[in-house]
Amino acid sequence: MTELIWEGKYQDGKKTAPVRIALPFQTIETVNESAADRARNLDLFAGGRETDWRNRLIWGDKKYVLPSLLPEFAGKVNLIYIDPPFDTGADFSFTATIPDHPDTEEDETTSFVKQPSIIEQKAYRDTWGRGLDSYLQWFYETTVLLRDLLAEDGSIYVHLDWHVSYYVKALMDEVFGADKFLNEIVWKRQSAKSDIGQGSRHMGRIHESLFVYTKSENYAWNMQYTEYDQSYVDAFYRFKDSDGRRYRLSDTTAPGKAGKGNPYYEFLGITRYWRFSQKRMQELYEQGRIVQTAPGTVPQQKRYLDEMPGVPLQDLWLDIKPVQFHSKEMLEYATQKPEALLERIIKLSSNDGDLVLDCFCGSGTTASVAEKLKRKWITCDLGRFAIHTTRKRLLAIPHVKPFVVQNLGKYERQAWQAAEFPSQNHAEDQRERDVRDREARYRKFILELYHAEPVSGHTWLHGLKSGRMVHVGAVDAPVTLSDVKAMAAEIWRSVGKGKDSPQEAGIDVLGWEFAFELNELARQIAAEARVDLRFKKIPREVLEKRAVEQGDIHFFELAALAVEIKTQKKANAAVAKLKLKDFIPPHDDVPQDVHKAITHWSQWIDYWAVDWNYQGDTFHNEWQTFRTRKGNDFVLETSRVYEKPGAYNIVIKVIDILGNDTTKTVAVEME
Repeated sequence: MTELIWEGKYQDGKKTAPVRIALPFQTIETVNESAADRARNLDLFAGGRETDWRNRLIWGDKKYVLPSLLPEFAGKVNLIYIDPPFDTGADFSFTATIPDHPDTEEDETTSFVKQPSIIEQKAYRDTWGRGLDSYLQWFYETTVLLRDLLAEDGSIYVHLDWHVSYYVKALMDEVFGADKFLNEIVWKRQSAKSDIGQGSRHMGRIHESLFVYTKSENYAWNMQYTEYDQSYVDAFYRFKDSDGRRYRLSDTTAPGKAGKGNPYYEFLGITRYWRFSQKRMQELYEQGRIVQTAPGTVPQQKRYLDEMPGVPLQDLWLDIKPVQFHSKEMLEYATQKPEALLERIIKLSSNDGDLVLDCFCGSGTTASVAEKLKRKWITCDLGRFAIHTTRKRLLAIPHVKPFVVQNLGKYERQAWQAAEFPSQNHAEDQRERDVRDREARYRKFILELYHAEPVSGHTWLHGLKSGRMVHVGAVDAPVTLSDVKAMAAEIWRSVGKGKDSPQEAGIDVLGWEFAFELNELARQIAAEARVDLRFKKIPREVLEKRAVEQGDIHFFELAALAVEIKTQKKANAAVAKLKLKDFIPPHDDVPQDVHKAITHWSQWIDYWAVDWNYQGDTFHNEWQTFRTRKGNDFVLETSRVYEKPGAYNIVIKVIDILGNDTTKTVAVEME
């Protein structure tokens, strides 16, 4: 077999294998679960029994997500659709919308393009850093893991354009076997392309390709049909009943002679071998479906157009249009695919209750369509905004089934560091020292920019500034709630122990990214441990040499959320009324003109949700409101009736227009 070779495919004569570290998932949010189901599932969990299936929306790099799915889902995924990044740097950028001011009459809605985050930029460099070689290695490792997840009756659809499609075809032949190639689907995505004009020396590129492979010969298949072309209808369905129903006439005779087994009899004066038994022929005649156009002619059968399924699906798809700006589907997401495309794929290659996987979630089209078609689904993405967009999209589906939002937390950071900074030494102690040295140099650099002094002898605390300890988050993973707990435990072993030790239990936590559940919730947990926390974002400018040299680096604190809760006693119940009062998100990565365009704090908020009875397990999304293109349903207050008196913890989660989240916990006593 001819083999595609690229730099990095082999190391020491062996194929470079993908990362196969299975990390534990952390559920950070359960969405749309009823209180009764929540209590029942907690009881099942406590008893060691499996809970009901929940669809999964996973925030993380598929490099670690896919191997972490293997222990539970190897050989169990019935359909995989992936739309991996093409050769463009815009795959992680998105258009953020600034909503209208709530108190003005004129429409002040505007938008801007949000550039990729640090983690997203790094993922792009990992994919395309060495050009096609690194892309193929990245894709090969992904494909091997997807093959292991695919069920024996499963299929995989790989969606690409002209940049890399035929390299990927050769790669897929190697991983799945050329004999498992089913089709190349050509999708005409648009009628004209803006990359051609006067003086262009190439034709317009208006199609994309989908390569379809199966795991075995026993794959699921449900033929789909397209509508007949009007010229075909006019040519063949030429007849109409009095009610306007179109039909064509088809032959009712059948081959005769010995061994054929077809009945031979006389009908309407004509003796022939027939396709139907004499009884069935009479029934069709009485139904008006057998006609004799003239005396002495052979009777024919009416075949109605509205009873025909259509044309069996071909591999040239011209009838599915891209998402138009005015469409209800439009989310202004750069790589958004139309639901009709995924609907056709899912109907073709899966059945009710089957499991569908998409590890390049994007705007959430796969999950949305799978949900509507009663399939189970798992989808993941590295982009925070992709996760938020998908969550909103799913919640807009009537009667959406409960799903969970998960990540890999600190485990992903540890695995990523181990893969990114391998030791060049052979002795175990030298390798460990090499990794520590690399981490120390990075942290020292950040501490200098923050004007803090490095300290030693700690695991989670790296610097000291103005009597407060400083933690520097890794460049390749978010700071998590468990990290904060470890910092809080460690600082009390250091307070007042010397001149290089903090004089108060205060920590400045510096990070590139922060996990969904962090911010206000972590502050409250730290407060219980008598630790004062300040979360500050490491700015993008750190990567720009000129900004560093000029000292133009600013570390901004994360968003602050103010809420008001009032309780009211009613007969046999109590009501909690919740209202958002203020929201301050100091986004240093937002252009100044955008800051100026926002004249009311609520314009920063895209979505907020409430867990009315937080029990320390995970955030349960029991109520939510979010902005849509219509923009009529978003509110800043809500309420809840409590049937039972007692103490409750209410958690409010706010997600801003950039996909960043802030949580706040409020304790209430319901009488």
